[in-house]
Amino acid sequence: MSMKNLSVIDIVNKIKSKEISCQEITQYYLNNIIKYRDKNAVLETFDDAMDRAREIDDMVASCEPDNLPALVGVPILLKDNIMYKGHVCSSASKALENYEAQYNATVVDKLLDAGVVILGRTNMDEFAMGGSCENSAFGPCKNAHDDACVSGGSSGGSAVAVALDMCAFALGSDTGGSVRQPASFNGVVGIKPTNYRVSRYGLMAFAGSLDTVGIFTRSVEDNALVLSIIAGKSEDDATTMDEPVEDYLSKITGNIAGKKIAIIKEVQELVNKTEQVGLFQNVIEYCQKHGAIVTESVLPEYPMILPVYYTTAFAEVTTNMNRYDGVRFGNAVASEDYIEMVSKYRSDLLGCEVRRRIMLGNFVLSSEHYNSYYLNARKMAGIIKSKFLDILKDNDVIFMPTTYGEAFEIGSKTSDPVSMYIEDMFTVTANIVGLPAISVPVGTGKRGLPIGLQILSSPFNEGEIYNMADFVSRRCDHE
Repeated sequence: MSMKNLSVIDIVNKIKSKEISCQEITQYYLNNIIKYRDKNAVLETFDDAMDRAREIDDMVASCEPDNLPALVGVPILLKDNIMYKGHVCSSASKALENYEAQYNATVVDKLLDAGVVILGRTNMDEFAMGGSCENSAFGPCKNAHDDACVSGGSSGGSAVAVALDMCAFALGSDTGGSVRQPASFNGVVGIKPTNYRVSRYGLMAFAGSLDTVGIFTRSVEDNALVLSIIAGKSEDDATTMDEPVEDYLSKITGNIAGKKIAIIKEVQELVNKTEQVGLFQNVIEYCQKHGAIVTESVLPEYPMILPVYYTTAFAEVTTNMNRYDGVRFGNAVASEDYIEMVSKYRSDLLGCEVRRRIMLGNFVLSSEHYNSYYLNARKMAGIIKSKFLDILKDNDVIFMPTTYGEAFEIGSKTSDPVSMYIEDMFTVTANIVGLPAISVPVGTGKRGLPIGLQILSSPFNEGEIYNMADFVSRRCDHE
């Protein structure tokens, strides 16, 4: 039987009914990883994946179907900054090239308990710093649909792996759009849950107040199922919120009649200057046709969102990267002088973009500039958050583009960091404000590459997002 593009739900059902074995589906994905190795999406497959698959098959043979775990036998991939004990986790950096995780991330424990097989680790921008997956120490990851274009970042490898059927689903991390942007560029579904909805324990930190573990799938339903499993309070992560975890799959009703969709005037003005304005408008009209109510909101502070985000992110990067000094983690650099050792370690083993962000972070946190930059950024973040929450008091969701358009060409923005940062204009909002946000494919651009729509809602309202996203995605399926 064909195993091509099976959904997570289909895999679970077929394994429970013994229509396929876990070993068969695991081998299928491992073969696809080899088939598409030129994409450079997967850095390594784990030697113990097939051993785990055999254990799952033994479990299936000895248990009643109703007693099997929710994701039994589902093969997945992890972004290379999510810890899996006993396996290399390098954050795509030469500094951690051979670093072996000493413990499992909370999300890994939850997924293993749910019965998954972890196939390997995916390519990414080094330490998750980038929006194109070109900053990996192990080479760029290519777009799933066009080798000349970027996969998006920083979780580009996970997005490409899902798009090309190298796994059933993959995990990434999202600090300013690192799940949603590559999801848009590669035509898959990618969610950034509410900040602190999913434990960050075992996720290598980029910017603690902004980092979120996210999920890539080929369908909205699969995404909802996985979030129901990995979300929730963690004893190892004091920042996780003690909010009930819903059955998100049950929130998908196929009905959006009466739902209120907010469009932000300042965002729409930016959309009007892009090639996707017609596509964006078609989706809105489709939702109106099926009973949704569209409103316009004004948020004059919106253009400040990007500088607010990057000032905050750079400051937190500097703090988090202090631990990488050549002594405690990863590859050491020999020197009798500590300062010289740290300097050599960072200059030799850290990439250009990581060093740039560390320097900019030191600048905004310096005593001369702390009040002008960092403190003012935090104040403005509070104002923007208040304005977004006010909009969502009167609306169920907010529609925004995920990106300015299709994936751009590899190398086209690497010499101009500012142009790369501007690509995050629509995605950073969810991280600064703490909102859940999803990117769902809604069409293609002029070059035939995917474009995604971003849907945001109030904190811990992922169920509303999934219902709307599923409805919108089915529009594309029927066109």
